[in-house]
Amino acid sequence: MAEQAQEVNEKVELTEENPAEAVFAEEETTEETNVQDLLKDIEELKNKLDEADNRYLRLQADFDNFRRRSRLDQEASEKYRAQKLVTDLLPALDNFERAMKVEVDNEQTKSLLQGMEMVYRGILDALKKEGLEPIEAVEKEFDPHMHQAVMQESNENYGSNIIIEEFQKGYLLKDRVIRPSMVKVNQ
Repeated sequence: MAEQAQEVNEKVELTEENPAEAVFAEEETTEETNVQDLLKDIEELKNKLDEADNRYLRLQADFDNFRRRSRLDQEASEKYRAQKLVTDLLPALDNFERAMKVEVDNEQTKSLLQGMEMVYRGILDALKKEGLEPIEAVEKEFDPHMHQAVMQESNENYGSNIIIEEFQKGYLLKDRVIRPSMVKVNQ
């Protein structure tokens, strides 16, 4: 406050002594104020630019993440495109397997059974080309991700947690379990 009063007194003295100098001093003060205002404006603009750059970088990162997720979703969709068809055909494969276990005694039934085996193998080969694989179960260690235990039994011929019998085959499509094996496990 005291400094401002001193400046005003100096201006008044300058005005009394030399009016031209007073105008010049007033212009310098105005220029200093203008320069300070411009510096503030520049600083505000720099802050706004930094904020806009940060928003742009975040938006670009979000878009890159979206593009990556979309690509991964598309790859997964392509990889497992046959899953619905395979899932729908598994009961038919089970029925073929049951039918082929039937004991036959005449030639006509044997030839019919051979035809069924050929159809079964053809379907199984086509599904294998799509990535379908049966899950190995009997005499393997029980894995809850691959097997579904429906029974337990104590059998001294097998180790603990070993599968004794398979009731229904399980299948993998590529690396995904389509259907777990239904099994009997040793305690």
